Amino acid sequence: MMRPGLCSVTLRRLDADEVARRAEEAGLQVIEWGADVHVRPGDDWAAERAFEAMARHGLTCDSYGSYFRATPMETGKFGEIAATAVRLGASRIRVWAGKAGSGDVDSYEREQIVAGLREAADVANEHGLEVALEFHGGTLTDTAESTVRLLEEVGRDNLGTYWQPPQDLPDEQALAGLELVLDQVRAVHVFSWWPSNERHPLTFRTELWTRAFGLLAKAGRPLDALLEFVPDNDPDLIPGEADSLRKLIEAGA
Repeated sequence: MMRPGLCSVTLRRLDADEVARRAEEAGLQVIEWGADVHVRPGDDWAAERAFEAMARHGLTCDSYGSYFRATPMETGKFGEIAATAVRLGASRIRVWAGKAGSGDVDSYEREQIVAGLREAADVANEHGLEVALEFHGGTLTDTAESTVRLLEEVGRDNLGTYWQPPQDLPDEQALAGLELVLDQVRAVHVFSWWPSNERHPLTFRTELWTRAFGLLAKAGRPLDALLEFVPDNDPDLIPGEADSLRKLIEAGA
């Protein structure tokens, strides 16, 4: 029920084929291609190259990691993102909920982001795709409570959310947030940062991730667990981190 995978942003310095090769060698199953380096929106050549790399290495694309933030400036631009996701064979597009935290926007700004997300979800639906929110500080998904409220405001069945441990939040509070959004979680970005953005191997936060995967197992539906960051962005750490990821998934099952 839980597919281990890799975010291509983990290996920004490598080309698409090398990313796919290393994912295969590490025993991973899916890739989230990032729109920042590997496959920019509208770059059909890059999308085809990434798709061919996955085919060579027995992988599938679970998600297209866009940097769409649902602002008024982006109105009408989601169609190109959706078309690129289709070329990658993705089932989902990751998006961001604005550019400021939930406590820093007024009701008008929030309504604009809701409208942008609603438009994105509708365009994605026309392409047979889901959309999921990046669960991240500095956006309207900076807390689980704000995320739940946002999903209700947008009101689209094909919109869900990702989850990852919020920076500097103790395990109990992070897991309480996961429980709150659990019914809407589509995938998780997996890494071990503590404190703040100090990067460690996954096993540094074994208890957090074992309990998180235990909660996710209760969701009773297929989900993706995607390695997002490793210490020093070192490609040679991917096999060991992938092995840790599988063991943590099994421990939580």
